[in-house]
Amino acid sequence: MTDAANTGPLIEIDDLSVSFGGGQSEVRAVKHVSFDIGRSETVALVGESGSGKSVSALSIMQLLPYPTAHHPSGSIRFLGEELIGAPASRMQKIRGDRIAIIFQEPLTSLNPLHTIEKQIGEILFLHKNLDKAAARARIIELLTEVGLPDVEERLGAYPHQLSGGQRQRVMIAMALANDPDLLIADEPTTALDVTIQAQILALLRQIQRNRGMSILLITHDLGIVRKVAHRVCVMKDGGIVESGETERLFSDPQHEYTQHLLAAEPKGNPLPAEDDAAPVMQADNLRVWFPIKRGILRRTVGHVKAVDGVDVTVREGHTVGVVGESGSGKTTLAMGLLRLESSQGAITFNGERIDGYDFKRMRPLRKEMQIVFQDPFSSLSPRLSVGQIVEEGLRLHNLAGATYDERRDVIATALTEVGLPPEAQDRYPHEFSGGQRQRIAIARAIVLKPKFIVLDEPTSALDM
Repeated sequence: MTDAANTGPLIEIDDLSVSFGGGQSEVRAVKHVSFDIGRSETVALVGESGSGKSVSALSIMQLLPYPTAHHPSGSIRFLGEELIGAPASRMQKIRGDRIAIIFQEPLTSLNPLHTIEKQIGEILFLHKNLDKAAARARIIELLTEVGLPDVEERLGAYPHQLSGGQRQRVMIAMALANDPDLLIADEPTTALDVTIQAQILALLRQIQRNRGMSILLITHDLGIVRKVAHRVCVMKDGGIVESGETERLFSDPQHEYTQHLLAAEPKGNPLPAEDDAAPVMQADNLRVWFPIKRGILRRTVGHVKAVDGVDVTVREGHTVGVVGESGSGKTTLAMGLLRLESSQGAITFNGERIDGYDFKRMRPLRKEMQIVFQDPFSSLSPRLSVGQIVEEGLRLHNLAGATYDERRDVIATALTEVGLPPEAQDRYPHEFSGGQRQRIAIARAIVLKPKFIVLDEPTSALDM
């Protein structure tokens, strides 16, 4: 891309460092980072999970957990105005009117107790002082702009009633509500299927053209970067190791890590499989129907057939892939197989019919069947340490070691297998990036050594 504005930078980040804690426990998450973003320009921050991308973005918004977080060095100037140390009242004004952010996971960013109309309206009441009628008209306009279908019918919907792609469109509408100069998009297409990803990217490009807005794109998906970014900054271990125009960086990377990152895109090869292996999980005519209830008495007037008459066999040592667009029934199929969702049809696990089993009879089988959920932000308890999260299944099934040291060794081994250091077990989920949280979720599943494991979009939040 070569059409970025030639005027001075909209925002300048100079020698930025971010640390958490102090003394011997201090963690330096960002180290002497410098870059700028011009008007109407898209700059991408790329790098593996935990490289400091999101912390850099949250520094711009001044949304880090100060004073636990602090800046040993650096400056962030927006239109010449220093943001580090700016009064809270001033930052609230800038966040509302000039800089907006789309967070990585809309389901945990949106308030589950408020309707879509109320959540977008809150921004308009606070920053635009619009009355209810004017706010409603503006909300409809915004949701139409981001391509949400049946807008007026969706105004009263709650976040859980929308698909992942629709929730992301609502997040974009909220971010655009006050016509920001800079939009920070933190993994805006994570956990969306390929079709919805393309729609969201096209939407962001169109909005940028229409509004002349600048974008800071944070992602681990290099394919996205090449399509939308004017310039790229590559981060590793909290610092920028290389930056430059997108096409130059992709065609002639200079730093060894950038070369490694570009070469790391997975290339699938067929897996060897034994045709006569015994079935581990088998379903015949599996159906998962959700009732549609209406009226004061909540009578059932029909059903949503999320899964309807599916046959599937997974053999020992085999991997079976289930693909399809959002809403096609992939996750519901998995939940039905694991007896986590009420279903009809025959389900056989390891030679044993389990479709009629209740909670009590299923419990001892749980150690043999595990699932890694799609969203690590909501599937990990924020109140438990990583060690407690990984250990929980071991304790429930009486598989934990007899001593404290034995249990820590088992947990450390599981964390090491997924690329996390053993000392991570003493930290909490909020201290990790999205990709690192997904590694924790994988460790929790594999520590039990199950015979059957469901991976629901397991790499959606992971780098290449």
